[in-house]
Amino acid sequence: MEKILPIAQSIVAILLIVFVLVQQRGTALGSAFGGEGGGFYATRRGIQKKIFWATIVCGALFIILALLNLII
Repeated sequence: MEKILPIAQSIVAILLIVFVLVQQRGTALGSAFGGEGGGFYATRRGIQKKIFWATIVCGALFIILALLNLII
């Protein structure tokens, strides 16, 4: 069990990074630097909604695994 938790936490961390990077926010790279379209937020549909929820689940799972890693 001691060797499984760090491996599982590493896998979840990699998935969390991928899900955060894949999410679309803004229209282009210029929006990251304060460009046009700063206040426009559309509703999530389809795959965007699934990626959003997968990010939340991976984040919660990462926190749970980190706490379990401290306890055990």
